[in-house]
This record gives sequence, C-alpha cells and structure tokens, in this order.
Amino acid sequence: MNFEALQAKDFGSAPHAYTAKDTMLYALGVGAGADPLDEADLGLVTETDLAALPTMSCVLGTPGFWMTDPVVEIDHVRLLHGEQSIELLKPIPPEGCMIPTFRPVGVKDRGEGKAATLYFEKRLKDEGGEEVAVVRSTYMLRGDGGCGNHGEAFAAPLPMPESEPSRVIDVPTLDRQALLYRLNGDYNPLHSDPAVARAAGFDRPIMHGLGSMGLVCHALVRALCDGDPTRVTAMSLRFASPFYPGETMALECFGEGSEVRFRAKAKERDKVVLDLGAISIR
Repeated sequence: MNFEALQAKDFGSAPHAYTAKDTMLYALGVGAGADPLDEADLGLVTETDLAALPTMSCVLGTPGFWMTDPVVEIDHVRLLHGEQSIELLKPIPPEGCMIPTFRPVGVKDRGEGKAATLYFEKRLKDEGGEEVAVVRSTYMLRGDGGCGNHGEAFAAPLPMPESEPSRVIDVPTLDRQALLYRLNGDYNPLHSDPAVARAAGFDRPIMHGLGSMGLVCHALVRALCDGDPTRVTAMSLRFASPFYPGETMALECFGEGSEVRFRAKAKERDKVVLDLGAISIR
C-alpha cells in the first residue's frame, strides 16, 4: 500500500443528514423490536421518545469502500476488518446532520509476504460543530506486507478475563437479519447473494461485522443500561470469525458496573465470532 497517497487522499466531508426513520431502521436491523409486545424497545423503534443506539455512529458519514481506489495501492480483495471501536462524547441525536472527517492514523508492517495493519479514524460533529463520536477501525491488509511502518497504532485490546462469565445473554437473530441491516448502506453482496457467498467460501451470506457489533450493543443496552442507549460512552471489539443470520449469539459478559468485558459465540457452533470486547457505561 501507499501510505503517503492515503494521507493525501480527499475522503470528502459531505454532511450526512438522517431522519428518525433512519434511526428506527438501524435499530430494527440490529435486532430491536423483535418482540412487538416488549415495550423496552419502543424508544428505539418508534417516534415516541426515540433514542439512537451508539453503534449507529458506524454507519453515519461513512466514506464508502475507498480501499478500491488504485492510488492507495491496497490489495482490497484480501482485506479484513479486524477491530472496531466507538467513543461517544455526547449521545447521537435521533435525527439531524453529521459532518464527518477522516484520518489514516498509521500502518504497522508485519513484513514482506505477511500482512500489514491499517488504523483509520472517523470523527463526527453535529451541525453546531460539537464533536459527537470518534469511530476507529483496524484493517488487516493480508496482501500488503512489506509496505513499511507509518504513523501510529491504536492501543491493543486487553486480554479477556480467565474467569467464568458473570452472565450469558442469548441474542437470537432472523434469517433475514443481514437483508435488513444492509439498508443502512452496506450493499456488499457477500451479505445478500448466496452465489457470491459460496464463491467466497461460505455456505450462505454472512452477517455484516458492524451489524454483529450492533446486535451486541443492543443486547448490552437492554441488559446493562436499563434500555437507555445514551448511557454508553465507549465500545470496542475484535471480529474473530463470520456469524450467520439466523444463528443465536451467546453473549458472554465479564464483570458489572461501568466497565464490562464481553465476547460472543455462535451458539449453535460454539464458535467465537466477536472477541476482546469492552463497553463503558455512564
């Protein structure tokens, strides 16, 4: 990859206007409202006292799949989304306009013929110029080893506790969960077209990684925040392996209070799909 070209790249900063309908659609895409008789989710999926889930920051003001730009010389076919974190400086308004800015933070090179790790940051400000959220993404560039070290790396996530989880939350998902989530703007056919998924080596379309993060966020807001998403101040995790729509996510939580660690397994396969998770609660 060419980090100098990446630093010089104009990602744009077009304002992203969104409505209450977009906020409700996002919540539906990550599992809210699954039980229409459960009033706890009404504030996420109806216009009455509507609040946005924190992970909606991941889909607001996205720069698109910029890795395909030949100028940055990234082998985008072999790219994997490794880790994601969000930091909320204030709650996301349920409707409004976000102005994004983007910054490639750094690259850690693992050597020729190996891989490189790219660290990328998005910041969201509201129309008044106040910063709302910082979204940090870590990408594994499996075809770009040997590009050299540049800039800075994000802090590595802490290892998981070795104790038994303090609670396990089952998160059922719909067979069509990815088809709902993609309406937030990620139309990669890997998540919708069975033929494309098979060509990529999967039995069927897989869930979006950020969609899985949203599923976990919704479950943790219900379990740890009394259903109030504005209490979440930060969240981070590592994408460990694919999760399939229709599976049940077994969400293992460690600790209580303002800092909780977590990981998630595909319950039917006993396979870790999200790891090294952490959530901070006000």
